[in-house]
Amino acid sequence: MMESRREVIKAATLGTTARLIGNSKLWAGANDRIRIAIMGMGGRGGDLMTSSFKLNGIEVAAICDPDENRMRTWAASHEALSDRRPRTEPDIRRILEDKNVDAILISCCNHWHALAGIWACQAGKHVYVEKPISHEVAAGRALTKAARRYNRCVQGGTENRSNIRMQKAVKLLHEGVIGDVYMARWIIAAHREPIGFRQPEPPPSELHWDLWLGPSPDQPFHRNLVHYNWHWFWDFGNGEMGNNGTHYMDIARFGLNVGLPVRVHSIGGRYGYKDQAETPNTQTATFEYPDGKILACDIRGDYTGEESGWWFYGTEGSMWMRGNGEFSVYWQINKSPDQIRGYSKEMDEGKVVSLANATSLHLANFYDAIRANDYKRLHGEIEEIHQSCALCLLANIAYRVGRKLDFDPKTEQFRDGDANTLLSRAYREPYSIPEKV
Repeated sequence: MMESRREVIKAATLGTTARLIGNSKLWAGANDRIRIAIMGMGGRGGDLMTSSFKLNGIEVAAICDPDENRMRTWAASHEALSDRRPRTEPDIRRILEDKNVDAILISCCNHWHALAGIWACQAGKHVYVEKPISHEVAAGRALTKAARRYNRCVQGGTENRSNIRMQKAVKLLHEGVIGDVYMARWIIAAHREPIGFRQPEPPPSELHWDLWLGPSPDQPFHRNLVHYNWHWFWDFGNGEMGNNGTHYMDIARFGLNVGLPVRVHSIGGRYGYKDQAETPNTQTATFEYPDGKILACDIRGDYTGEESGWWFYGTEGSMWMRGNGEFSVYWQINKSPDQIRGYSKEMDEGKVVSLANATSLHLANFYDAIRANDYKRLHGEIEEIHQSCALCLLANIAYRVGRKLDFDPKTEQFRDGDANTLLSRAYREPYSIPEKV
């Protein structure tokens, strides 16, 4: 039995490698130019800009951010790389009016993600939207509807879907390498410093504060919001669960091969220090499915000696996966690990360097799907990633109401009126998600 399983792993790994190398020609040698705009020019926006520029046939036509300084900095950076300065525009609506822009990459604050994506679909643009794809569950569903209605390629920015090792691990799980998988568990163990307290003050002259707020409630500017700590305030972010937790939740759900749950429970708190933030820094959540499968997760606000990663449990063994996608299979018959690195021998030795970066692969897959006009080619197609992001949002709702909640995956509604109010929000005009997308 051991030898046959190793043969399955070897054959599947080589097969995936061959497909990826073959498909790389679709984007690495393409001459069809795709003109992109990027919304949100923080570190992630800059990474998407430079990674896209390195792919053949991609032109960075415009960048968008409510902070004029950030736009100038990244425009100059791109000009130094390409001898071409992209258009800068603080208001995404102006860029969406440009019929020569083919796709929008959204890497701004969470509260803007779904609205910007819907507007982009309505304007005829394809969309790459960073995780989480929405700030609320209802907004995520609206974005998936817009993608379908306007026949747009909409890719969620969970680039682990394009990580070759993780693709291999999930394929093996679905093929029964550890039997029937009945539980997935992930953990993030990482320390973040407290953010302290900042008082309201007038926004800096270079910041378009109304545009930064967008659909969120009107409120004063303070420096714990701009440009990163907004993650820890409910009006703008979704805590660590909706931040790095989205990546972990997506692979856990992918490997467990489940959709939305029927029950969710979450507890936690903000432990270890007092500061202005609202979201928990320590959180545990469990999701239950009708067939008895369980997805569980833990976020540690401080390093506890544990390694961040995933465990999958099956009827014939288990699998441990690290953050880089390397994984080991523990066979039940002898309790010893079988180390599987997930690449072919050639990839492990670094002979296929161009396929090693998951972000570049994920972007290349997005542009490949646009050229083929086929959203089914996407590794992180919006319907799939909506479900993974929704799990994070459901966990936060259960945490905020303080009790276990029953959920209907078909209607995407709780059986609890108080909890249902947190599935959506009141939007600030004119930054509202249309009733009909």
